Amino acid sequence: MVEKSRVQRNERLTAVKGMNDILAPDSANWEWLEDKVRTVMARYAYRNIRTPIVEPTALFVRSLGEVTDIVEKEMYSFEDRLNGEALTLRPECTAGVVRAVVEHSMLYEGGKRLYYMGPMFRHERPQRGRYRQFHQVGAEVLGFPGAEVDAEIILLAGALWRELGLDDVRLELNSLGQPVERLAHRKALISHFELNEQLLDSDARRRLHSNPLRILDTKNPAMTAVVESAPRLMDFLGEASLAHFRSLTAILDANDIAFTVNPRLVRGMDYYNLTVFEFVTDRLGSQGTICGGGRYDYLVEQIGGKPAPAVGWALGVERVLELLLEQGHGPRPLVPDVYAVIPDRDSLPFALKTLQALRALGVSVQMHAASGEGMGSMKAQFKKADASAAQFALVFGVEEVSRGEVIVKSLRDGRGEQTTRPVSELSAWAQTLQSNS
Repeated sequence: MVEKSRVQRNERLTAVKGMNDILAPDSANWEWLEDKVRTVMARYAYRNIRTPIVEPTALFVRSLGEVTDIVEKEMYSFEDRLNGEALTLRPECTAGVVRAVVEHSMLYEGGKRLYYMGPMFRHERPQRGRYRQFHQVGAEVLGFPGAEVDAEIILLAGALWRELGLDDVRLELNSLGQPVERLAHRKALISHFELNEQLLDSDARRRLHSNPLRILDTKNPAMTAVVESAPRLMDFLGEASLAHFRSLTAILDANDIAFTVNPRLVRGMDYYNLTVFEFVTDRLGSQGTICGGGRYDYLVEQIGGKPAPAVGWALGVERVLELLLEQGHGPRPLVPDVYAVIPDRDSLPFALKTLQALRALGVSVQMHAASGEGMGSMKAQFKKADASAAQFALVFGVEEVSRGEVIVKSLRDGRGEQTTRPVSELSAWAQTLQSNS
């Protein structure tokens, strides 16, 4: 076994399938999106929360429901070798946020508006827009029961689309009502599907008596007709649930937010009640949902806290980035302001001190680094300077350095103009550079 392990250490290792490296320059798109998220969240007074990637398995079984695809098929669960505790890599973050809120008594002083960003994990077949390690941004509001908070969190998502420059995203809404209303609907669903059992696939038949509402979320085109003819939950809602939904739609109408009521929209987790919604696009094929959420008024109590209402959403970062790329949006390429050309190693101490001073003034500087004993020819260094897309090259020639000077050469004006400046004047030059950028 020892010899086998030694051989394995010498083998080329690759990332786990469906868990992807994010490399430059693509990582700049992620940073840009994250900055936009922070900007919008701050405008709406949402505060950041960061929860562990690993949580007790019972947290997700209890919150998501035992008869869900996530719990039955997709969770990365394992036993802690030290104490035998059942643990799971988080497949979503709402349950972890609620666990943290309960554990730390965060609602003691009133409701909270929170947001998170980070990786989630589901064991499924990797395909476009679906990965085993994927990333989500989420917003959660806990402690407020009114439809105005449902509307606010939807408006927050809409503000994020505008900040990102996204269009061709539409909003779909539904109401799941309250548990007693869903129970009456459940009985009607079971009766309907029992009468049409020959049309159900194996997953639907398995869920017929355990979780018939999930059958409405089927992606099997052969079941479209039987699902479309099923009883609609909206017809079973009482006046309070309908009033909540009408209040939400009135606020959205007043804010000119277009939406479609989709009576088959149920979402993939069992904890939702009343409002559910999705933002969808036709530009990503079958993975068209880029953001989804709803109200989950019973989850806080379910996880062990005092009863408290809540609502939230999560967006898929990979899908949003793919949509941004498809629509031609995103950050400008990150390029340095200055590339430092250093012909002689003896000039390095002086050059690095000068570059540090420029960086402290906010100038982005890329320093040429030696690949061998020497610093490389001037021609090779200027070739790299040009490839960096920097606006200027700073040349630390031996004679200039001896006089406390540096050559400033333009790389983008087409003429290659250059001047020799005392290092003491670089601060003023840097400020001009910053004001023009």
